[in-house]
Amino acid sequence: MNGGSVSKFMRDPDKPQQIIDAAIRVFARGGYYNSRVSDIAREAGIASGTIYLYFKTKDEILVTLFREKMAEWVALVRREIAAERDPLAKIRKIVALHFKVLEESPDLAEVVQVELRQGHKFFRGASAHEVSAYFDVIQSVLEEGVAAGRIRRDLPLKVATKMLFGAMDQLATSWVLGKRGYRLTEAAEPVATIFLQGVGAHGV
Repeated sequence: MNGGSVSKFMRDPDKPQQIIDAAIRVFARGGYYNSRVSDIAREAGIASGTIYLYFKTKDEILVTLFREKMAEWVALVRREIAAERDPLAKIRKIVALHFKVLEESPDLAEVVQVELRQGHKFFRGASAHEVSAYFDVIQSVLEEGVAAGRIRRDLPLKVATKMLFGAMDQLATSWVLGKRGYRLTEAAEPVATIFLQGVGAHGV
């Protein structure tokens, strides 16, 4: 039996998640660039060598972390808005969820809003597919709104989608950089209202 077979045999299916959860805490506490694989291993309660059975580099841990969390996030948003009939109510729910999830996961918020942006072209590479999936959810709701007469027919959908994401993203980043000294969720209603006042059909 060769070494590769032994490695695959020894792999624990729960370990990658354990490593990712530990990495979130370590990156949030000390910063991505200041953190070492050995720090993540210590946080996870495993040997450093064990991490290399699952991830080749610290970068790979970060990329996997983001991909998995974004995939979970998009699935959650799709589930939560499915029960809403009104497209405008769906937009409000998306904004409320975006802020609620980050507020309830401050370590993850620190990593996603700050550490992922530190000098690498992250949104052009590994995360592009996951971010696009979120944009697709927002744009599909806007399209529903246009079809229902609730949102302006002349609305440039791609621009509006990126504006809404940009507003949420900037407020979340400011909240993290401000040491989370206030409730991010309190910004959800005004953000959604300002956006909908701009995109809503006349009289809506």
